Amino acid sequence: MDIYHVWCDLKPGTGDAQFCDQVAGYMGHLQAEGLIAGWRLTRRKLGLGAAGLGEFHIMIEVRDLTQLDAAFQRVASRGEPVEGFHFGVNSLVQNAVFALYRDFPDPVRQRGAERF
Repeated sequence: MDIYHVWCDLKPGTGDAQFCDQVAGYMGHLQAEGLIAGWRLTRRKLGLGAAGLGEFHIMIEVRDLTQLDAAFQRVASRGEPVEGFHFGVNSLVQNAVFALYRDFPDPVRQRGAERF
């Protein structure tokens, strides 16, 4: 499983419940279309977190880079209905930071033959 991470802060005047509803609509749409395997939204607690990362954290799970690429292609099309969902979230956030991680060790990993 690959996990696409998004950390962000809300723009001034944006309600946290409004943001949660928009994320749920967007991620739910992508998942219903088979473009992501799952997702999760978390919020920083007690002010604890790495410097530079936002108060909110969205984790988007995809089976592999092929599925992630399909999701990016759909969103990049800027066509409806996905454009409305994307705008609904993107218009509410600032200071977004992105990362891509994978489960480890990889399921295809062979041990003992490494040459490094």
